[in-house]
Amino acid sequence: GQPDTTCHAFVGETVILPCTTTSPGELALSHSMLYWQIGSLLVHFFHNGQDSLTFQDKRYHGRTSLFLDQMKHGNFSLKLSNIQLPDAAVYACIYKQASSKTQKSKIKLIVSVPSSTEDAPSPSRHSQISSRSPADVPCLAVLPLSFHLLVTLGVWHL
Repeated sequence: GQPDTTCHAFVGETVILPCTTTSPGELALSHSMLYWQIGSLLVHFFHNGQDSLTFQDKRYHGRTSLFLDQMKHGNFSLKLSNIQLPDAAVYACIYKQASSKTQKSKIKLIVSVPSSTEDAPSPSRHSQISSRSPADVPCLAVLPLSFHLLVTLGVWHL
């Protein structure tokens, strides 16, 4: 199927892949499992109220984290740091709770090399880029696409 959301990130940045569930009240995390996967490759696993990274793919070691304080309210978004070109993929966010049905969403991550490295950089522009700290750029999945594109295009011109 089609991904529910598409995210864009540049190499070296940190991106937040959005995944939320709407359920009444607080979630019992001790009885739930959260998988972040690419196909059968395990990117992040949360089980019995804590991260369980024994079987995490080594490419993602030390680069993934969840918003543990927000998970009980249904925020299962994954923070992925130091983005690399091979990270471009369709990620599946799969949430299983003991008593309810499994919820799954797909997020496509598109990774680009910042265009500044392709042109001949002018000294002033180059120093400006190297001093920039990678901003957390959560994808705005809830907005209609046309508005999302306007926002995205607006961001590139900052």
